[in-house]
Amino acid sequence: MSAVPVHIAMIMDGNGRWARARRLPVVAGHRQGAESVQQCVRTAISQGVRYLTLYAFSSENWRRSAEEVGDLTSLLRFYLRHKINELHAQGVRLRIIGEPERFEGSLREELCRAEALTLHNTTLTLTLALSYGGRADIVQAARRLAEDAVAGKIAADSISEDMLDDALQTSDMPDPDLVIRTSGECRLSNFLLWQSAYAELVFMDVLWPDFGEAEFLEALSRYASRQRRFGGRPA
Repeated sequence: MSAVPVHIAMIMDGNGRWARARRLPVVAGHRQGAESVQQCVRTAISQGVRYLTLYAFSSENWRRSAEEVGDLTSLLRFYLRHKINELHAQGVRLRIIGEPERFEGSLREELCRAEALTLHNTTLTLTLALSYGGRADIVQAARRLAEDAVAGKIAADSISEDMLDDALQTSDMPDPDLVIRTSGECRLSNFLLWQSAYAELVFMDVLWPDFGEAEFLEALSRYASRQRRFGGRPA
């Protein structure tokens, strides 16, 4: 297999623990985590990665305190306003999946503007999963197929894995080759469940705000050392 994955998905975990270890407010961890995002984008581009998908805000994150949710959305707004031109200059296309409609109107407008500005860039597709849940993604895909079957557009017994794949929010990108999770946790936490069926998983003890180029390259090295067989046997 190629030593460099085409699509990397990342679960950015550990901002709160990073901040608490330094007796800082949680928002300080999120701010430092945003700098790690910039480093990862630069490293992904330099290594020839074509798709980078970040679990920026899960559907479960709404359960956090109103203060922390407000800090996260404020940081996202800051990132869009002050970093989007840099991403655009780097040839990065920004995409949003999940439920951006759950955020307040002005933030949704900024997300739309950022997507429109970078629409035709081709160096790297950076996808932010916002208010995203893997199970919800599968459910909405199944609902769309069920509606088409009821309407007579498709036969129920013709529904295939490819058809469900095409109904997911990620239908215009390849499945992730590599999923990285920081902070030492070893689970997917409802992230790209269908799409990650054959992804290589790399769990790292580093907290997300400390994740940089060296850690990114280490994850790539682990990926390159593995043999992907997709259920088959080695040649």
